[in-house]
Amino acid sequence: MAFAVMAGCLVTMAVAAITGAGGVFAAAGLVGSGCDLLLHRTEPGLMTRLGRLHMGETLRFELRCVLLLLLLGRLHVTGPIGLAAAMTGVLCLLAGQALHAATRTLIRRRRTLAVAARNIDLRRLGISDRPPRRLTEWPGQRMLAYQLSALLGLTASLVTGDARWVVAGLALAAGACLVTVLALVPYLVQAMRLPGPAQVLAEVNVWLNRHRPETVLYFSGSRDCAYQVTMWLEAVAALRSPSLVILRERHLLEVLGPTPLPVLCVPDAVHLMNVDLSSVRVALYPANVGKNIHLLRVPTMQHVFLGHGDSDKVAGVNPYSKVYDQVWVAGEAGRLRYAEAAVGVEDADIVEIGRPQLDGVAVAVGDRVPGPFPTVLYAPTWEGWTDEPGTTSLTLAGERIVGRLLDGERPVRVLYKPHPCTGRRSPEARAAHQRIVALIDAANERRAAGPLAEETEEERALRAEAAHCRAELTKRIAALDARLRRDHADEAMLTRDSAEPDPALLAEADALYAGWHQAHRTAEPPWLHQVIEGPAPTLYHCFDQADLLIGDISAVVSDFIASLKPYALIDTAGLGEEEFRRQYTAARAGYLLDPEANGVDHLLRLLFDPARDELRTARHQLREFLLGPAVPPSTQRFSAAVDALAAKGEAVIRLRELHPIHKGALDEHHGQRGRPGAPPGEEGHGRVDLLP
Repeated sequence: MAFAVMAGCLVTMAVAAITGAGGVFAAAGLVGSGCDLLLHRTEPGLMTRLGRLHMGETLRFELRCVLLLLLLGRLHVTGPIGLAAAMTGVLCLLAGQALHAATRTLIRRRRTLAVAARNIDLRRLGISDRPPRRLTEWPGQRMLAYQLSALLGLTASLVTGDARWVVAGLALAAGACLVTVLALVPYLVQAMRLPGPAQVLAEVNVWLNRHRPETVLYFSGSRDCAYQVTMWLEAVAALRSPSLVILRERHLLEVLGPTPLPVLCVPDAVHLMNVDLSSVRVALYPANVGKNIHLLRVPTMQHVFLGHGDSDKVAGVNPYSKVYDQVWVAGEAGRLRYAEAAVGVEDADIVEIGRPQLDGVAVAVGDRVPGPFPTVLYAPTWEGWTDEPGTTSLTLAGERIVGRLLDGERPVRVLYKPHPCTGRRSPEARAAHQRIVALIDAANERRAAGPLAEETEEERALRAEAAHCRAELTKRIAALDARLRRDHADEAMLTRDSAEPDPALLAEADALYAGWHQAHRTAEPPWLHQVIEGPAPTLYHCFDQADLLIGDISAVVSDFIASLKPYALIDTAGLGEEEFRRQYTAARAGYLLDPEANGVDHLLRLLFDPARDELRTARHQLREFLLGPAVPPSTQRFSAAVDALAAKGEAVIRLRELHPIHKGALDEHHGQRGRPGAPPGEEGHGRVDLLP
């Protein structure tokens, strides 16, 4: 509505300027500016899209200025001198605004350092403070203030017949713009004195040479995929050797979360080549992405593909994996997947480490005692990058499955947690997600009005207290986040000021998040269905609440198997039970549903009668096959694997120093690769085996 009014006011101003209707022009300008301000506050996404369409605040500002001059030319209030003065004022205002935009952009670019960092001491670079936000932010609102000054001056001129009012209004706007530009000059000077890439990288290398990290966790990806690296932070932080996180996109720093690990963001590949990583012996990669090659080129490291979960997806055995020195999998199932896929990864290069992330997942012991509202977690995967059938159940079966759960004879509670990337590529998946959310909202409204929502005064008081506690913890978490991210600071200041991890701050964050999850669990009524789209509650907290999981072929199902609770998979590709279980390891101990949601009734019955759960023994067997043995813990196995590979990497480097490969020998080696009868060590991965 506000957008339509704003657009209508612009059209009205144009017509009024042509016809010389000064009063209509001023009224339309004031109303349009008000709508513009309202949209900036309530619809920032819309304003951003208008900017991408080259219809942003700058164009609207310039259009209103031109229309004002056109109106003044049509009116008899201003004579030639007054019109010339008004034109001068408009030109000064436009020039000042352009100069302000240029200065602001130059400061921002100069303050964008070659790297961004957390928990790395770069204070010697002498990074200055950023300009106050009131000087650089909200350009649209600032231009609206200039327009308001001009329109008020125009109104006064129309009422009094004195052209000096409109000239004064324009002069005031131009003067305010000039003052803003002059206020930015000292910050521009400071920005121009900031160190360049060479000096920044030299200081980074000084820190690296002092701390000597031996393990690197390397990641590149979108904001939505940040969970892929976040899941490994705790395990890497627990390593005995010094470690470093390298990110390739600046936006990842914003969503990384508190960590004691030093974090270095190096967006430019050339800058990464000039970072001294000579002490690093092991590089860990949670995802197969193109930018991995920028670190894979370093020969002094042992490169390991970690992945971000155990899954039967085709992407889980990507042929790209053969570029790594080793591939680490959770259990024997992961090893067999690579053997069956025959993508060039040798069995000797596969190491089973378990899933460190699952060490804290609650395991079902003995017969489950169903509560009054057993919890079913529906956690479908996303649609993927292609239209390959069987990727997600969301579009084909999600709505029917959730509908069956909501309308079952005996009441259950549904937790719906879609993949963070759901709807990113497919409008159909996004629409299916929205329909499921609508179903759950409607079901909650019906339950709230029915007998299932009845509770005692004591229960109501307990929930109210927990809800209050959750609200307070939410505020404290937001305050802590503000302390960590410092909203008034830019990336350069955060790099300067987060020189060392604060153990007390990290402990406070852990306690707040743990308390929030506990309060959230108590605050919500046991009958309330939930849609969980954000980072909290976490997936593993959802595991602890769930009595049953319904999911797709993804790492979510494999991780849930660690709880030993029943789960179901959806055969969206229509393979049939025998073929589906043959193709997908995770299906061997799971119940199967078809796209029509047939089988949901059986799942609901076993929820209330655990004796019907005939796959309990199969889940125990599958858990070790998929995720490895429970003893020793996965965190311990992961740490041991890093230590062993680091020792191997150190031995390889020492051997290379003792027996350097001469150019002629290297050429001879490359000439023999791929020939029948080539000596051992000169085939397979194309590496020279320098160790026995």
